[in-house]
Amino acid sequence: MPIEDHTLINEFPEFKDDIHQLKMDDAHFRKLYDEYNHLTKAVEKIEQEIVPAATFEEEKLKKQRLQLKDTLQGYIKATRLAAEKA
Repeated sequence: MPIEDHTLINEFPEFKDDIHQLKMDDAHFRKLYDEYNHLTKAVEKIEQEIVPAATFEEEKLKKQRLQLKDTLQGYIKATRLAAEKA
């Protein structure tokens, strides 16, 4: 069973409005966002034992999700900074 909610808005509640706006306006961000959600669902299915997987496979997916989360956070911050400077 998952320990916590790993949705992007739950991970970064302070960027809720930014995330929504980027999903609406930025196709690249939306693609990354969708990939993050896909990885999160895959991990959750493994954690809930809906999909069998070896531990190393689960860890690999979690590392990919973490890297993508870092990328998305950087994207959000860079977009916010650019908007503040404009």
